[in-house]
Amino acid sequence: MAKKVVATLKSGKGNNFTKVIKMVKSVKTGSYTFKEEIVHNDHIKDFLASK
Repeated sequence: MAKKVVATLKSGKGNNFTKVIKMVKSVKTGSYTFKEEIVHNDHIKDFLASK
């Protein structure tokens, strides 16, 4: 599935978007989880700054 996402991001208006993966630590268990999202290039810093 990752190949399909990357292929669609490279063509057309997909150039304006980036797949961002953020590691988030759980308060209850202390373990880490990964949050993935496809974000517009202008909003990458906002996504990484949010909790």
